[in-house]
Amino acid sequence: MTSLRVLLVINSLGGGGAEHSLAEMLEPLADAGIEPTVAVLAAAAEGSEAAVAASGTPLHVLGGGFPVGRLRRLVRSIRPHVVHTTLFEADVSGRLAAIATGTPVLTSLVNTTYDRARLADPDIRRPVLAAYRAVDGFTARRLTSHFHAITHAVKRSAVAALKLAPDAVTVIERGRDPARLGEPGADRRAAARRALGIGHELVLVSVGRQEYQKGHTVLLEALARLPSGVPPVILLQAGRRGRASEALEDGVRRLNGRHRVRLLGHRNDVPELLAAADLFVFPSRYEGLGGSLLEAMALGLPVVASALPAVGEVVEEGGNAVLVPPGDAAALAGALARLLEDDGLRRRLGQRSRAVFRVRFTLDRSVERMAELYAGVAAGRRRTRRGAGSDIQV
Repeated sequence: MTSLRVLLVINSLGGGGAEHSLAEMLEPLADAGIEPTVAVLAAAAEGSEAAVAASGTPLHVLGGGFPVGRLRRLVRSIRPHVVHTTLFEADVSGRLAAIATGTPVLTSLVNTTYDRARLADPDIRRPVLAAYRAVDGFTARRLTSHFHAITHAVKRSAVAALKLAPDAVTVIERGRDPARLGEPGADRRAAARRALGIGHELVLVSVGRQEYQKGHTVLLEALARLPSGVPPVILLQAGRRGRASEALEDGVRRLNGRHRVRLLGHRNDVPELLAAADLFVFPSRYEGLGGSLLEAMALGLPVVASALPAVGEVVEEGGNAVLVPPGDAAALAGALARLLEDDGLRRRLGQRSRAVFRVRFTLDRSVERMAELYAGVAAGRRRTRRGAGSDIQV
């Protein structure tokens, strides 16, 4: 049987969750009968690009911007059955490039990009965001065959913001590979701590690029508010530098010294950081899902996270996580104190984290459903242009 050719187009293969999710899917997609080719708009010095290039998956670096002409030539050359786009610049470029060939376009919706919470970001200019939304919405409705959302919260957000037909969007959660992440355990924990120069201190881990969205400045404020009875902690914050980096560095300097913070930047060994940890903290102000949250659950960590709709779909409040209002440093401090002072509670929540991951968020489960979706889009059973709905359910 002929393989289904899919051209996956994304801004880059840097260190973000969407980029990592795409890279991790490639090998199992090939095992499932999909022939993937990756096109990135710009090269990335860190992240998954080198690994994808070494894997043998065809990889094309198009040179940045909106390379519609170069992408159109690539589509004509490899003749994919589906063009799958992720992130704004790649979405618009891929949609425009596919017009000439009539190739169906599937777009992944990975964040609540146009929600009101984003407008509080001091680096966001409302007129620019409005222009992006107009372009995104027009090309989405007119030039996209179907949409994949990583959570129902992302689907609701996109349907409202981009005026999409609800049945034009299929929700398939992301997954992570248990074999890559490995098993938690006392020996691995001890080895990971030795490598990091950590003894018996309580360790918090938070993963995410250093941007307003990820809420790391709120986490630093929460650390400063921890009651004096809470043992000293070490916070390991992993994620590439961004527009919030200077504020984070200022926040670290303002801490009273009782709690230590390491701003680690981009790391390729996040599973080992998680293996060394006692607690995972996810303080985002808005979120689409959070791949690092899945990895923390796979490593059996209890979670303290923002009470966001997308996060509430992934964790079980009271089962494996304590949720607090986003941006509320006092509530975050209270939740951290509760878990840091209760070893038994941390163990129970961590055990439930691992169970939930195993049932819902393994990579094989996610890839199986994505392969089915590709087949439906390629066969025309997912055509949704001008608001027409789909006729199959995945």
